[in-house]
Amino acid sequence: MSVVLHCSPWGLGVTSAPSPTSAGVPRGGGGRGGGGGRAAGPGPAPLRRWAAGGRAGGSRAALGPRGLPGADLGARLQIRGDSVWSAPARRPRRQRTRTLAAELRGPVPGLRRPRLPGRPRQQTKMEYEWKPDEQGLQQILQLLKESQSPDTTIQRTVQQKLEQLNQYPDFNNYLIFVLTKLKSEDEPTRSLSGLILKNNVKAHFQNFPNGVTDFIKSECLNNIGDSSPLIRATVGILITTIASKGELQNWPDLLPKLCSLLDSEDYNTCEGAFGALQKICEDSAEILDSDVLDRPLNIMIPKFLQFFKHSSPKIRSHAVACVNQFIISRTQALMLHIDSFIENLFALAGDEEPEVRKNVCRALVMLLEVRMDRLLPHMHNIVEYMLQRTQDQDENVALEACEFWLTLAEQPICKDVLVRHLPKLIPVLVNGMKYSDIDIILLKGDVEEDETIPDSEQDIRPRFHRSRTVAQQHDEDGIEEEDDDDDEIDDDDTISDWNLRKCSAAALDVLANVYRDELLPHILPLLKELLFHHEWVVKESGILVLGAIAEGCMQGMIPYLPELIPHLIQCLSDKKALVRSITCWTLSRYAHWVVSQPPDTYLKPLMTELLKRILDSNKRVQEAACSAFATLEEEACTELVPYLAYILDTLVFAFSKYQHKNLLILYDAIGTLADSVGHHLNKPEYIQMLMPPLIQKWNMLKDEDKDLFPLLECLSSVATALQSGFLPYCEPVYQRCVNLVQKTLAQAMLNNAQPDQYEAPDKDFMIVALDLLSGLAEGLGGNIEQLVARSNILTLMYQCMQDKMPEVRQSSFALLGDLTKACFQHVKPCIADFMPILGTNLNPEFISVCNNATWAIGEISIQMGIEMQPYIPMVLHQLVEIINRPNTPKTLLENTAITIGRLGYVCPQEVAPMLQQFIRPWCTSLRNIRDNEEKDSAFRGICTMISVNPSGVIQDFIFFCDAVASWINPKDDLRDMFCKILHGFKNQVGDENWRRFSDQFPLPLKERLAAFYGV
Repeated sequence: MSVVLHCSPWGLGVTSAPSPTSAGVPRGGGGRGGGGGRAAGPGPAPLRRWAAGGRAGGSRAALGPRGLPGADLGARLQIRGDSVWSAPARRPRRQRTRTLAAELRGPVPGLRRPRLPGRPRQQTKMEYEWKPDEQGLQQILQLLKESQSPDTTIQRTVQQKLEQLNQYPDFNNYLIFVLTKLKSEDEPTRSLSGLILKNNVKAHFQNFPNGVTDFIKSECLNNIGDSSPLIRATVGILITTIASKGELQNWPDLLPKLCSLLDSEDYNTCEGAFGALQKICEDSAEILDSDVLDRPLNIMIPKFLQFFKHSSPKIRSHAVACVNQFIISRTQALMLHIDSFIENLFALAGDEEPEVRKNVCRALVMLLEVRMDRLLPHMHNIVEYMLQRTQDQDENVALEACEFWLTLAEQPICKDVLVRHLPKLIPVLVNGMKYSDIDIILLKGDVEEDETIPDSEQDIRPRFHRSRTVAQQHDEDGIEEEDDDDDEIDDDDTISDWNLRKCSAAALDVLANVYRDELLPHILPLLKELLFHHEWVVKESGILVLGAIAEGCMQGMIPYLPELIPHLIQCLSDKKALVRSITCWTLSRYAHWVVSQPPDTYLKPLMTELLKRILDSNKRVQEAACSAFATLEEEACTELVPYLAYILDTLVFAFSKYQHKNLLILYDAIGTLADSVGHHLNKPEYIQMLMPPLIQKWNMLKDEDKDLFPLLECLSSVATALQSGFLPYCEPVYQRCVNLVQKTLAQAMLNNAQPDQYEAPDKDFMIVALDLLSGLAEGLGGNIEQLVARSNILTLMYQCMQDKMPEVRQSSFALLGDLTKACFQHVKPCIADFMPILGTNLNPEFISVCNNATWAIGEISIQMGIEMQPYIPMVLHQLVEIINRPNTPKTLLENTAITIGRLGYVCPQEVAPMLQQFIRPWCTSLRNIRDNEEKDSAFRGICTMISVNPSGVIQDFIFFCDAVASWINPKDDLRDMFCKILHGFKNQVGDENWRRFSDQFPLPLKERLAAFYGV
């Protein structure tokens, strides 16, 4: 019997439990946690990923600057340690099966030719008859030794030799032999042999002869209990790789055998079998829960639950990790035993092994999402337990527990459940936001000046381009649906894994959004102490706290900001680089408030100090300042115009100062400045400052260099802002973009025809090129006509509009709309080809594609006029369907309404009969749009349709009145159209009915209609 200690918060006491195996079993190393995230189905708790990379559109409201200064957090990757050579999927020559030994020195006894499938075997088991050739074995051992060399030349040679050896089917016999039989060899060499075999299995297992396959499978099962933990783990990896190649069905004895080995009295065998089962559960969860294998989980899950009380912590950890794989998918076999599972978890709550505690926390986090009903009765104790675990000495346990607060915050019950625990929880989260000693070492926190040190390749994260999306301008500050993921917490790049600091900050952010200002009484006393602390690490965490609560507690913070903002601006000059960088981020979170105050009070001093930090001597500070300044640019917009010379001077100087990574962020800051100040940038002195360094970079970069992405994005914004000021630069830029599109399409055609010979192209090059062409068309207007006339861009666009990749179609439709506005004479001959494609892309499943196709149809209709008639049936029904669809994003609704209005303007007889089907959502979609030309043409269309079909508006006339009242200053003839309809309706129903009808109006609407239209 073993005594199992239960953690006191559960109030479950101490019990005795039978041990499946004898006590005193040696402890193994830590178990391998599962990978995967919430969206991917079965898998452990997801990791909060706060993305970075390309600007993702929408507001910068989420937590982060454009990422708290730094690179992407990514997910926590559970690495299996198998990053070795990947053999090419070359097909072995079937006509003659030469063995490796034969190749080395002619025929060798004992190395037999594998028999063809179906030929009767004389031996019962191949593994008993196969023996390696000693010379061949020594050569492979030598290769394995060389492959561990740090010398890249030697590694390349080894890689080539391994690829050659892959032509011989029995090469894989040698690899399994080294792994399982050659116990005299050192463990790293044996393990490496197994990992190379694993890669061969991945690449071309289907080509292994039957005998080789059987030999490998048999050796794996015979050696699952090797005395070395490393070899056991490697065998487990090999088993799960074979299983995930669709072999679970063809290896019927695998799962029964592994499950029976769990009962072995030998610890190594039990642990090895459990390790393999854990990996299989992670990699093949879906098929395990299907009828294909006759639902083995019905036996496996109860079996795993028995081992929660095992005397070995490593085995307890495996058992919990195995079951955890099936929580998110709500696997029926687990749901049948859910109460037993939860009870067993509670029993492990105080386990002395950190890996077990981590897996218990992970299970509880996932159960919050899928079986809240079962946790609710115990919620008080669970919260108390998670508070303890969030302060666990082992950071991995603390991190897993901290996920609990993030997940709970997404549940409707969060506010009620946590409110009485806030006095304990908030200090715990705040404490978790301090840099640990190891963080500071990894971040080189003691290095203050590093601007002259070139970036290494791994410093530069991959970035993804955001395709162009056409949106309307709003009155006030309407909130967009999309969050910009540049604002996520991302405060360091060297430790870009998800860690306790980031998780704690994320949890505080979401809780601030749940409790709003109710959180402040718990935070303000702590903040007072932290922000003015003499230790920089503590002070830095206080500044992070202040940034984390900015969104949720903004209203309650306003009274304190006049004192706090000047203090933060002072902190921008702190002697510690990590304090300066976090201060940049936190100030960006309050940029909206700063801009709402008189400019000289906060905006000017903040801008001045941020520009100094853009030229800081520390690369991390440069990055944080550049990102924060881009956020300030978006908030301040034309407020920055008086300071443009000073701003440009700083940004251009940064070109000569920045290393590779920060240059990419500098492009973003320049592009955002252009978006924010628009045509105010079009002055000769500004153009002369800005364009030479951009064009210099443009000329330096090759067509296949991914640094082109941010530069093209930047130039797209600059071209749009400079308008005619960009003319001197437009021809080479235009031509290069057309070439990029053409090269990508040609490469895609080759790949489609002969995928084995030609690689698929990176279509991002084509997408950014299309978007820059859009920027040129928008900025240059009619001046682009000559360039379009001399190129084949419309033919290329026709291909792009039919591309399989949604982002390519999205960008090509944006370009179509911009070219329609700029030089319709070149677009018009292609309309008959383009319109059917636009019609088939009115599919809201791809929101941005649908949005841009809709907008392009509206632009085309204005140019086509009455000639649009034959195309109305291709698009009208889909547009009416979209505008009536629930939960459609606002931007798509607005563009759909404008396009329907424009179609009705040019072809009222064709569109007006459907008026009743769309008038209400049409009016509600456009009431918040700012007065502009697009709104003008759409309302002319609706008025024309009402005059053709007045009965279509009668039931929803109040919505029409409300939409009319949204106009601030309509043109005189449009105002006359509104008057005519309003007075016509009033006269039709009579004064008494009109009075009763208008009594339903809100007072501001009634007053506005009376004042503007006399009704």
